[in-house]
Amino acid sequence: MACSLTGMTFTRSQTAALLTEHGLRPSRARGQNFVADPNTVRRIARLAEVGPGDQVVEIGAGLGSLTLALAETGARVTAVEVDRHLVAILRQTVEPTGVALVEGDAMTLDWAALLGSQPGGWVLVANLPYNIATPLVADLLDQVPAIGRMLVMVQREVGERLAAPARSDAYGAVSVKVAYWATAKVVGRVPASVFIPRPAVESVLVDIRRLGQPAVDPTVVAAPELFELVRAGFGQRRKMLRKSLEAMVGPDDFECAHVEPTARAEELDVLAWGRLAACRRHRSQSDG
Repeated sequence: MACSLTGMTFTRSQTAALLTEHGLRPSRARGQNFVADPNTVRRIARLAEVGPGDQVVEIGAGLGSLTLALAETGARVTAVEVDRHLVAILRQTVEPTGVALVEGDAMTLDWAALLGSQPGGWVLVANLPYNIATPLVADLLDQVPAIGRMLVMVQREVGERLAAPARSDAYGAVSVKVAYWATAKVVGRVPASVFIPRPAVESVLVDIRRLGQPAVDPTVVAAPELFELVRAGFGQRRKMLRKSLEAMVGPDDFECAHVEPTARAEELDVLAWGRLAACRRHRSQSDG
């Protein structure tokens, strides 16, 4: 079975046959939901806008159907998978097509060693496990400048938070994080019917493109200082900022930043958060 599937994207029956042949069941703990529809994986590859000459890294390659769709574009694909049982299948299905296979945990991987140091040299395309999607995207934006673009499939609510603008219901601390580093938008939906097993949630595709420079000048206020403030504000998001930030920000800081102290966290875009953090920093330095 594995040999006959080499180089193909997998239908539902072929996906089920692969799992049966190897005695595997998708792991709920690892959030494994395999895409079992060739049209869907090829659509993802098209939306990723990758082709010959592009370097693509995929996280959570699973059985390899999306991996093969990416390889079909002519891109150079590196696939990361943590499940050793799936790695054994991937060695049969995707390695013969020229895909570089890496067995490892995306949350602890040495990304600099894997991708190198050239900024923006890689595109990430992945069906991300729901349980790690938010922290993983945030960590990659913070720590892996080699990834210049991402097209990620995530749970709908997660995707909406990643791409949410200020003053929207989905806007939160992770939305500010993404806006600091990148632009993001939801570019498609993926029905639950194309997965094995069928998830109980909807999925969306989010396009994330790293900015040339962070939205807030890091020489004016460092990212850790900015996000310390953001976390505090959203930690008590129902409260006015003068209450949620009272231990960190004074009345003069609000005035300096042109931010109303009666505003709530979701009303501030990344630039407003940056002004507030910069004014707080300046006051602290003056007091010191």
